[in-house]
Amino acid sequence: MTLRTILQRAFAISAGLAMVALAVAAVVLLFVAPAAAQQTVNLRDADIRAYIQDVARATGRTFIIDPRVQGKVSVVSERPLSQAGYFELFLSTLRANGLVVVPAGGGALRVQPSDTAASQPSGGGANGFVTEVIRLDSIDAASAVETLRPLVSREGQLTANRSGNAIIVADFADNVRRVRSLARQIDRERLATRVVSLRNAGAREIAASLTQLAAGARGGEGAGAAVSIVAIDSSNSVALRGEPVAVARLAETVAELDRRAAQGADIRVIFLSHADAEKLLPVLQQLVGQQPTSSGSTGQQGFSGSSMGSSSASSGTSAPGFSNGSSPAPAQGNTSPAPGATIGQGRAVIARYEGANALVIAAPADVQRQLGEVIRQLDVRREQVLVEAIIVEISDIAAQRLGVQLLLTGTQGSNIPFSVTNYSNAAPNLLGLAGALVAEKRYGAESDTAKALRESAVASLLGTTGGSFGFGGNLTNNSIFGFVVNAVKADTASKVLSTPSVMTLDNQQARILVGQDIPITTGEALSNNFDNAFRTIQRQNVGIQLDVRPQINAGGSIKLALRQEVSSVAGPVSVTSSELIINKREINTTVTVDDGQIIALGGLIDENERRSIEKTPFLGDIPILGELFKSRANNKTKTNLMVFIRPTIVRSAADAQGLAADRYDYMRAEELVRSKTGESSLDALVEDYLRTAPPKRPAAK
Repeated sequence: MTLRTILQRAFAISAGLAMVALAVAAVVLLFVAPAAAQQTVNLRDADIRAYIQDVARATGRTFIIDPRVQGKVSVVSERPLSQAGYFELFLSTLRANGLVVVPAGGGALRVQPSDTAASQPSGGGANGFVTEVIRLDSIDAASAVETLRPLVSREGQLTANRSGNAIIVADFADNVRRVRSLARQIDRERLATRVVSLRNAGAREIAASLTQLAAGARGGEGAGAAVSIVAIDSSNSVALRGEPVAVARLAETVAELDRRAAQGADIRVIFLSHADAEKLLPVLQQLVGQQPTSSGSTGQQGFSGSSMGSSSASSGTSAPGFSNGSSPAPAQGNTSPAPGATIGQGRAVIARYEGANALVIAAPADVQRQLGEVIRQLDVRREQVLVEAIIVEISDIAAQRLGVQLLLTGTQGSNIPFSVTNYSNAAPNLLGLAGALVAEKRYGAESDTAKALRESAVASLLGTTGGSFGFGGNLTNNSIFGFVVNAVKADTASKVLSTPSVMTLDNQQARILVGQDIPITTGEALSNNFDNAFRTIQRQNVGIQLDVRPQINAGGSIKLALRQEVSSVAGPVSVTSSELIINKREINTTVTVDDGQIIALGGLIDENERRSIEKTPFLGDIPILGELFKSRANNKTKTNLMVFIRPTIVRSAADAQGLAADRYDYMRAEELVRSKTGESSLDALVEDYLRTAPPKRPAAK
């Protein structure tokens, strides 16, 4: 073998060894390099902060450790883990120790206790803390929260958003996925809705019966059998909503009840709770085309005979009956029914039982149902209205009079002429005084003429007001003279304050009168010898009177049709006449007032001044001396009158009790002010006579 050959073989061997070395290196790089990226964990009671530091070194992540993160952990893995698996194991370890990782700024992660993680931004991974909004379509959000709350971890939160019908869950990612899945399963429409139309029975009556039936079923079968039942008056139908099986069962019951109603009794007695049967009867009679009951009827109508074809009546009032659906014969003297009465016209008879405020209806089932619905809507409790009024009248009357009367006359056989000045606004009557004096001298003091004139003179003197002075006497034996001066100044101020109030039902007339019933002469007749004299009188109310009819409108406003009157007796017309003068102030109007508001109903501001001068012609015009032949009177009157009204709606018994308590307390306080014993007799009357406790204002809710 040559050297060249030996060298060639050596070179080939070395080349083969190099190739083998390269292959081995490749295998080593192929299998060893991945193994170097895997981690095997075996920690027992290691400090958690050191563990976080090892994870940061192995994964290349940056961690921010909360100061509250303390303790030791134990983690053991039997096989090597990849970087992703190692990080997931780290998150699970933190979760098991009450810790969680949440994102921080700059790509860093913050390690903190999980009890505050719900308020922090979401993290990733199955063990990351996330927040999610789950919207619901069928079930209520509050009900879903009650169902799903046990699935949320101790650190998580579950709340309901009622406005958007959604739930907000903040928990570990795997828990959130489970909550979302279950929410989708329960958020499904499982309830059935069915509307059953009725032909014979009434929707409200059937709905009430079914409600009681469903309540009994819930008591025996549990809440799963609950069905919502609603009566629809517009279409006379019943709407059912609930579990399909329960809804189907109740729908069959409704149909069966409707079929049986077609074969029901033709006579029905309806007891009214609030409405007046006497007022409701004509309305129903017009609807069915029946002749309205006459005003003189008692309203009691009877039926006799098995076929109800005959009828009986009392006091001349016909009591209609019906047989085989025929129309009752119209009563004589009654008007025809109003046009447009289309509810079973000619097939129904309606009567009133006065003793029990009840209506008796004889009609087919469909007419019974329609009339029952009308009665139901009209037979409701009406609200009440308290109407309070304040009447204020302030007046001031000032009067001044100054009169001078002169008398000069001669007696029998004298040539002195008769002269006198006498005025209507001056007193006393100088002619009456002089006439009485002359009659006594001429006819004697006991003569009838002297007595009559003397009584007239005394009445004139007694009617004198103010200051009077004068003098008189005989100038000669055949003449007398007299002089009287009368001066009066009067100033009268008055104030009248009245507060009438009355409570009445909505749209019901009410009246209150506080005053007197005085006689007013309307006629008088006298015979020649006064043996058949008579006088006719009429009574008239004088005082404060309030008539009102309130009507409650939509929105709480009140329409008031009212009449307010304030009257008083001013006195006789004159001294010689006993007829009375009556002052009267009256308001008759219709207004609209809001509940509890005060409105000025009306008023009067009046200022009257009257001056009168009576004088003797020519003599009264003489300067200075003419004052002796004059009589002056000046009368000035000022009157201010205002009326205020305040209506208040009393909607409930509590409102009525509160109003009664307010007025009772006011009267009781006024009585205690005037009582010397410090005790209230009003309390004793309520407790002893009414046998109840005094009214008290209800406690505020």
